[in-house]
Amino acid sequence: MRVGFTYNIKKEADVSAIVAENSQQKKYVDDNLVSNYQNRLSDVYAEWDDEETISAVESAIKKAGHEVIRIEADESAYEKLRVTKPDIVFNMAEGFGGASRESHIPAMLEMLNIPYTASDPITIGNCHDKSRCKEILTYYGVPNPGFFITDSHVNGSPKVNYPAFVKPLHEGSSKGIYNSSVVHTNEELNREITRIKQNYNQHSIIEDFLDGREFTVALLGNGDNVRVLPIVGINLDCLPKDFPKIYSYEVKWYFDTRENKLDIFTCPAKISEKLTKRIEEICKQAYKALRIRDWARMDVRCDSNDNPYIIEINPLPGILPDPDDNSCFPKAAREVGIDYDGLIQSVLNLAIERYGIKK
Repeated sequence: MRVGFTYNIKKEADVSAIVAENSQQKKYVDDNLVSNYQNRLSDVYAEWDDEETISAVESAIKKAGHEVIRIEADESAYEKLRVTKPDIVFNMAEGFGGASRESHIPAMLEMLNIPYTASDPITIGNCHDKSRCKEILTYYGVPNPGFFITDSHVNGSPKVNYPAFVKPLHEGSSKGIYNSSVVHTNEELNREITRIKQNYNQHSIIEDFLDGREFTVALLGNGDNVRVLPIVGINLDCLPKDFPKIYSYEVKWYFDTRENKLDIFTCPAKISEKLTKRIEEICKQAYKALRIRDWARMDVRCDSNDNPYIIEINPLPGILPDPDDNSCFPKAAREVGIDYDGLIQSVLNLAIERYGIKK
């Protein structure tokens, strides 16, 4: 088959960008980051993929016997798709600009009547708007933290349950989530709202902060055949004592490198069968409620009584290929004997089956 492959490739960050953008992070920039991880210094392109990942996905598709047509998700993507007209597209494009940027490529593909992997533009758009996502989850009874959104300072109304968690409304890959995102006072909250407005030009979503354990959950499949892969536990106790217990941008992209790998993930998570079943249950409920297709990764956090809540849903999950990188979806897949190539091929085959395409 002729398989189109849509993606966004990371751009190099200016070393000075992180200093100018957020001086709180300056102290974490070391020689290793500057020498080996330039594209992590600023979170502008945090959601995009590097050449290593893009090449690994391309290779996996080719190993299945398909021709691959690379199409970068830039301003020329529509014309390239129209002219090449692939049989199906493997989509992992995050897009750039606007709250609905992750929906751009799926919308183009639907206009051109080209089949593609993963969720449709409505589902992806709903997941990318954290408040809309939570409203849908709440309607279907899927537990998630209480919240409100704002782009202006809060002074007594609405009432805030401290500590609270503040993050951008339309971002992923821990973009905009820093150690300062857990707030305990109105002053700290308003500081974060201002930061997000200035740096991302968008609303903040303020959630009740859950003080229990955190997990990430990979799901594969469609309809009644959705499969939950082994749950990944996040060991936040390995963080420095002065850090809040969150998987922040600093932790994910500054501290956790191949040279200084954090012992932060356990797969499968060391939890009871009861909690495992409950997490699997709410993740499947969320998958169905949002009409997710083929695959997704969900972040789950517990309260102090070990009740799990959905805190993030990513219908275009990160998939770093090197096992030395802490990439949770490939990690969970390897635990059940699915290697990287097999994971990519499984997602492609799920879409092929869903469309009823004959190979």
